[in-house]
Amino acid sequence: MIDWLPDDDDGHTPFPPTRRALGPDSDAPGLLCAGGQLSQTRLEQAYRQGIFPWYGVGEPILWWSTAPRMVLQTADFKLHRSLKQALRRFLATPGCEIRMDTAFDAVIGHCAGVARDGQRGTWIVPELMQAYQRWHRVGGVHSVETWVDGRLVGGLYGVGIGRMFYGESMFALQTDASKIALAALVAFCRGHGIAWIDCQQQTRHLASMGAAPVDRTAFEAHIARATALPPPPRWSYDVALWQQLPLHTPTHSNADPA
Repeated sequence: MIDWLPDDDDGHTPFPPTRRALGPDSDAPGLLCAGGQLSQTRLEQAYRQGIFPWYGVGEPILWWSTAPRMVLQTADFKLHRSLKQALRRFLATPGCEIRMDTAFDAVIGHCAGVARDGQRGTWIVPELMQAYQRWHRVGGVHSVETWVDGRLVGGLYGVGIGRMFYGESMFALQTDASKIALAALVAFCRGHGIAWIDCQQQTRHLASMGAAPVDRTAFEAHIARATALPPPPRWSYDVALWQQLPLHTPTHSNADPA
């Protein structure tokens, strides 16, 4: 059995200890509790403890604490040759840009519409989308966007607390667009002392990019330290951030005009 949070509770009832999440032999490994609200207060409490919401249309709010946790340590990011070549082309092509936090609603909307292997529908249900949009407006959730000739072609979004980033979802409308956004995020994180990006779920794709499972004790110890630190002064793109990755100096700069 799992605990239920009061539906009218805005963060006063604490989450159960994460060690009580359902184990790997259960039907729902990592499920911790259900109910409550999707207020900014409740969401921030959750992420600071390594808990995240994930549920489908018609289901109650379900809160998860998966273990082990898939984490991309930014120092371990694998910039494969094909992606390095794609980045060089992107940075050298007029009209190609990386932007941050300029089209969050469009990014999360595209992410909600992406078909996922083994899933029917989307876990980014309307209530959850609206909650992240509200949180974005006060600076708690961020998007990294890939633009070509003024058109949004890929990106990702996630939660930023202190010097910790929790990746949520990504999308691509053309080849490598989401990978380029991820590389830009890694460069930003390296430049601002964000050592870990939480990936939540273990996938072969994330592993190929350098992500690896971390046990619950180590994960929670890291986020306790990282979320207590002051956040980056501003989430914005600067072409100089690419110096954090092993790329040749780009021949064409596309800083965010905003």
